Amino acid sequence: MLKPTILKLLNEQIALEDYSANLYLAMSSWCGHQKLSGSARFLEAHSDDEHSHMRKLFTYVNETGAMARIGALDEPPYEFGSINDVFEKTFEHEKFITAKINALVDACLEEKDYSTFNFLQWYVAEQHEEEHLFRSILDMIEIIGLDGRGLFLVDKEIGKMSNKV
Repeated sequence: MLKPTILKLLNEQIALEDYSANLYLAMSSWCGHQKLSGSARFLEAHSDDEHSHMRKLFTYVNETGAMARIGALDEPPYEFGSINDVFEKTFEHEKFITAKINALVDACLEEKDYSTFNFLQWYVAEQHEEEHLFRSILDMIEIIGLDGRGLFLVDKEIGKMSNKV
């Protein structure tokens, strides 16, 4: 059975992963509205990926004999200034999620919950990949730029990444 501290943190992480899925879906909608179909497709796929992260946590909690809870979710933002703004906010959000996962891992060590610690190693590695992915998108935007055909090229390249999510 999970200790109350760990269960509380896992349920909070479930809600955060669910929020992430909604955030990326809202960003996908904004991109679609801006005629950025590659970015919309990428962010929709990323939303599905975040939802699967939530389900993985949900299943783990239930398999321990505890009860996973779905908390109330805040409405994600749905207005953005540019495609760069979308991916800046995405990168910042992923760094926030990394900090939350790291705090959860720390709590597992403090509570000597090595089973949950082991389970969370996948998330630690996943967050490294997520931060790298979004940093590379921001780097691409900086290198290519968004003037003239740059926006078209950036969107096209981001769309190609939807197969890698």
